[in-house]
Amino acid sequence: MTIKEYYRHYLQKLQTIYDLDEAATMAGWVFENKAALKRSDILKDPELRLDTDTIAKLNYTLERLLQHEPVQYVLGETWFCNLKFKVNSHVLIPRPETEELVEWVIKEVSGFQFPVFSLLDVGTGSGCIPVALKKKLPEINVQAIDVSEKALLVAQKNASMQSTTITFLHTDILDKNKWNSFPNFDIIVSNPPYIKQTEKNEMRENVVGHEPHIALFVPDEDALLFYRTIAEFGLQHLSNNGKLFFEINEALGKEVSMLLEQHGYINIELRKDLQEKDRMIMATVSKLF
Repeated sequence: MTIKEYYRHYLQKLQTIYDLDEAATMAGWVFENKAALKRSDILKDPELRLDTDTIAKLNYTLERLLQHEPVQYVLGETWFCNLKFKVNSHVLIPRPETEELVEWVIKEVSGFQFPVFSLLDVGTGSGCIPVALKKKLPEINVQAIDVSEKALLVAQKNASMQSTTITFLHTDILDKNKWNSFPNFDIIVSNPPYIKQTEKNEMRENVVGHEPHIALFVPDEDALLFYRTIAEFGLQHLSNNGKLFFEINEALGKEVSMLLEQHGYINIELRKDLQEKDRMIMATVSKLF
């Protein structure tokens, strides 16, 4: 079987559960990762024949993909803010809207009229947010926390791979007894769990069946749990005029804005992502003495 024939076979198999565009994207990633072949290489030399080992790798990868396992987990890597990150089933797969959040933080910090020295990422997962921020803002001191020790191992590998120095701590932000051990920060950023349990049925199998539920879901009766907790933490641990950035559930923009206002935050800005969904929010702490 030539590479052209095998690629077509691969694409047809993937199209049994994915649409053509998504299947083609996946196939492109897989062939580049497992066979060191880009689509342009296949078009250039369609009669090329693969060796037995490469075909075996591609077939094994296809089997996993047809079980709805995300391609990023199958390959063990993904891209975020033009940086390569390791990922596995212990961490969420970074999304494009989170890149938009990172870009917003960078823009705001770059425009500050006072020097920013410290930043905390709450619920860091793969470490994509703090690593990307540290690469763009190398002068800041970055800390990141997560409740999952296995997630922190992935985050630490990513920080090392990108040659960034970040302090990672195993901490549950919901445990308020731990708060006194933290210093003050100029920026707090978080992409916390925000999907209601009742929304599971609306989600794709490759997400619900493989990504860590602890990083996805919150109880239906308290959808604002992490926003409220982190906002309270910010009141204690953000410096005067410090800023809080959240990625949010698109259905909770008004609720999160109201929560922040009720906690005394000012200059609250709700922002839409490129899909025109309410997805990010920024607020400022003003401490009057």
